[in-house]
Amino acid sequence: MASVELKDLRKSYGKADVIKGIDMSIGHGEFCVFVGPSGCGKSTLLRMISGLEPISGGTIEIGGEVVNDIPAADRGLAMVFQSYALYPHMTVRQNLSFGLENIATPRAEIRDKVEEVAKMLQIDMLLDRRPKDLSGGQRQRVAIGRAIVREPRVYLFDEPLSNLDAELRVGMRAEISGLHKRLGNTMIYVTHDQVEAMTMADKIAVLRLGELEQFGRPLDLFNAPRNLFVAGFIGSPKMNFLAGTVHAADRSLLVLPTGEEVPLPLDGFGQAEGAKVTVGIRPNDLKPAETGPLHLDVVSVEQLGSDSYLYGALRDGTRLTVHNPGQTRVREGERVPLTYGDAAVHLFDTETGLSLREEIEA
Repeated sequence: MASVELKDLRKSYGKADVIKGIDMSIGHGEFCVFVGPSGCGKSTLLRMISGLEPISGGTIEIGGEVVNDIPAADRGLAMVFQSYALYPHMTVRQNLSFGLENIATPRAEIRDKVEEVAKMLQIDMLLDRRPKDLSGGQRQRVAIGRAIVREPRVYLFDEPLSNLDAELRVGMRAEISGLHKRLGNTMIYVTHDQVEAMTMADKIAVLRLGELEQFGRPLDLFNAPRNLFVAGFIGSPKMNFLAGTVHAADRSLLVLPTGEEVPLPLDGFGQAEGAKVTVGIRPNDLKPAETGPLHLDVVSVEQLGSDSYLYGALRDGTRLTVHNPGQTRVREGERVPLTYGDAAVHLFDTETGLSLREEIEA
């Protein structure tokens, strides 16, 4: 079993704490994605698991074994880097074989493994080429193949698609996800792209400034974010936020800075009259209508054919994005009433940033 358990894991450079006591349990065969903005510590955390970065405190368990003091080469892991890290003077076949030759694998076994993996990744026709003769996508397949032939317990991916163009990234995402299903191994994948995280992961770890903000299934994070940071990071386009105060006499109303009052759902939330709260509503949950509690002054419109986006602001300057399936007749300069359902609303304490949904706090 190749589960990965992190317990109070810490990393410091001098007085600077970059990983601040992370606890996380990744089950055998799960595809876990570390996601967060640049500088959040996700690549450092991956390198700590791999053994390439020494830890400052806590424990790392792989398959139930504490590996804190075990060298990277002996942890049974394989890592795929952003830069591919292929040997330029070697052919594809030699790049795939190199790691096996270093552990004295019999030649016949090396040949069989290399050919099997090359066919799996559809690079069998490239075995005699060198990296300079390959496209970016082909080089990435070779880098992944080099990891597969070693038959590791856990695969580690450090932003492997960031050097590819947008169309190729989508295709490679699907290929890596399909590879995970075929192999069944535990995979840990680092990216700054939350769309990659949502489409590939069994579990997502959202990191910020070296801390774990939330860990769970993609739709759990999307539907029930624990705080404002997760709510704003998970989802594309990002969630809209409206700051206001719960009505002093009617808890079913939010008073905006302009004095306007908009409906506030009560079910499942804890809040008090006069409390400062932030309401989150996703762009696809706002709907243009004949009348509505919000009025958007449209600044720009994007028509993508199958989808359309309205960008604008409320009277107090709060900026909103509205996503509509299909095409829209709304034009720049119009004022559009917007509606939303109670189920679409997320509510957060403005001062702490924490969700006010009672089941999240429990």
